[in-house]
Amino acid sequence: MEHLEKLLVTGGNRLNGSVSVSGAKNVALKVLVAACLTDEEVIIHNIPLISDVFVMIKIIEDLGGKVTIHDHTARVRVTNFRKNKISLDQASHIRTSSMFLAPLLLRNKQAVIPNPGGCRLGARPIDRTVDGLAQMGADISYNRDDGFFYASADLLKGIHYKFEKNTHTGTETLIISAVLAKGKTILENAAAEPEVDELIAMLNSMGAKIKRVEERKIEIEGVDKLHGAEITIKPDRNEIVTFAIAGIITKGDIHIQGARRNGLREFLEKLDEAGGGYEEKEDGIRFYYKGPLKATSVTTAPYPGFMTDWQAPWAVLMTQAEGDSIIHETIFSNRFGYVNELRKMGAKIDFLNPRVDNPASFYNFNLSDDQPGFFHAIKIHGPTSLHDAVVSISDLRAGASLVIAALAARGETVIHGVHLIDRGYEQFEERLQQLGANIKRTYEE
Repeated sequence: MEHLEKLLVTGGNRLNGSVSVSGAKNVALKVLVAACLTDEEVIIHNIPLISDVFVMIKIIEDLGGKVTIHDHTARVRVTNFRKNKISLDQASHIRTSSMFLAPLLLRNKQAVIPNPGGCRLGARPIDRTVDGLAQMGADISYNRDDGFFYASADLLKGIHYKFEKNTHTGTETLIISAVLAKGKTILENAAAEPEVDELIAMLNSMGAKIKRVEERKIEIEGVDKLHGAEITIKPDRNEIVTFAIAGIITKGDIHIQGARRNGLREFLEKLDEAGGGYEEKEDGIRFYYKGPLKATSVTTAPYPGFMTDWQAPWAVLMTQAEGDSIIHETIFSNRFGYVNELRKMGAKIDFLNPRVDNPASFYNFNLSDDQPGFFHAIKIHGPTSLHDAVVSISDLRAGASLVIAALAARGETVIHGVHLIDRGYEQFEERLQQLGANIKRTYEE
């Protein structure tokens, strides 16, 4: 029934009050994989109760592990793996399923993993992960007939590896692989996101020996065995930005509990430029409307740059800014699926492909995966008055962004594809209701 759900949003209400955000999705999914490296219990606090987390838990259980959840605490124990293969159906729902290559190879010496799924944001190959694991000693082949990677390794060994392009998931997969490999691994051009450092801290608490020696250089000394641990996931940066923009665009005033400048610097700097209001407090950050917004230009980039996950909500905010705003997407080849939906709501947005001198190094995706009709930038003409429409969600962050747009629009907007929002936001509409939003979930008749 999930695909028949829809949201009905009547705009015009100012959001006011205090809200808490969930533990970071991009940490929760990875620490669940890391918990499979030991036969002892791993306790994870502040885990978000979202559909992506439940898919990862189902994979662990199918592989032979035991996972229990009470409130927002998960207890994970994988005494042993009873099989080496992840089903095509499970992997089709979530990209991080590919990360199970690491614990399966380290503990069972074999892994059969489908080509992973998740949001369709253009090609999202795991070639950098596969290449790194192959250099560590894994024999990996891809069967185009059934869509599975077949991998085996008697022993993974430490390597000196430089990622050709920045890769968040690839960095984390090789870190997880290296902690029980023989010898030292050095990863260069490694991802620098705070979520990666949370994973490193968790693995070190399990007995791993990992240190970030430079911003993009990580050293891992392999150990013989890991043990159980207890960790608490920090607040989700993407949720913070979503609620912050929802508060400002509705001319409201909201306080986000637990929000910190760390990891949000680029967003806050752009908010200063656009004229959005915020105030850092001891227990979080207050975001509020303080006057007309100004147009900005944004180029997404790996951390510490402006996150690709922030560009869709930022585009919605810029529909209310005075002047022309540019958003240039460099991380994914096809991440403007929400634009035509915003146009239905009255937004004035043009697609464009800016001239780039050296696209091979400028863009983080593989140019060979680019396709005709993909655009890498948009120009937003503002301010425009948004109105009601019937719209459909193309991916997780686009979904949250359409909700933000609907909150600022006149009339009642119908939003289809709500299951995609559930992948990354726990009780999204309930928390918005508590801030004063007129939003409800319903089913098709």
